[in-house]
Amino acid sequence: MKALIFAAGRGERMRPLSDATPKPLLEAGGKRLIEWQIDALVRAGFRELVINTAHLASQIESAIGDGARYGARIAYSHEGETAEDALETLGGIVKALPLLSSSGATPFIAVSGDIVTDYDYRRLVPHAQAIELGVADAHLVLVDNPPSHPAGDMGLAQGRINLHPPLLTYGNIGVFAPRLFAGEAPVKKKLFPWLYRAAERGRVSGEHHAGRWHNVGTPGELAALDARLRTDAGSAAATS
Repeated sequence: MKALIFAAGRGERMRPLSDATPKPLLEAGGKRLIEWQIDALVRAGFRELVINTAHLASQIESAIGDGARYGARIAYSHEGETAEDALETLGGIVKALPLLSSSGATPFIAVSGDIVTDYDYRRLVPHAQAIELGVADAHLVLVDNPPSHPAGDMGLAQGRINLHPPLLTYGNIGVFAPRLFAGEAPVKKKLFPWLYRAAERGRVSGEHHAGRWHNVGTPGELAALDARLRTDAGSAAATS
């Protein structure tokens, strides 16, 4: 199973840092944000990765390369060279589909390139198998609502996504069936609320991850995460 890492947008709330450096290449805890995702996916056994690019695309491709030093093979889905070229999440998936599922049937993972989490991506394997069998069309990982997003996004009951309170926040981690995007064009369009149609039909499963999860949005949040990760690393080294 392959994985798509979203890295095309500017990250408006991260400006001015993201004006000169792609947000996924900003560092926290001694690693670029996107490297936390690459390392986590490779550790879980997912080594075929696709990164979509637009804003400062050449910087990302130059910094990350073909993935060999991470133990991965990385391909790029080019959407353009500027933030205005980025196709958002739904458009980005549709554009990258030929790179993600050569058979047109194998599910794929899609994750943001600017989150840091201790979620174990191996947990997605049985959900991908269920999607391949037709039990669902997508599976989403939800997290507790962060201070920056207290209202949440969607509900979860008996392993299925719904739109009823209490609402949790989409953790920017999901597995999707290529068939879900049949008929969609690679144009600028967001995944939500588009995906809610499938959820209303009972076709989207979900789970709640209560562990570490950071969606880094602002320079202040980046600095706070950097300090926390370095403290955690120091504590781990002291006890080893």
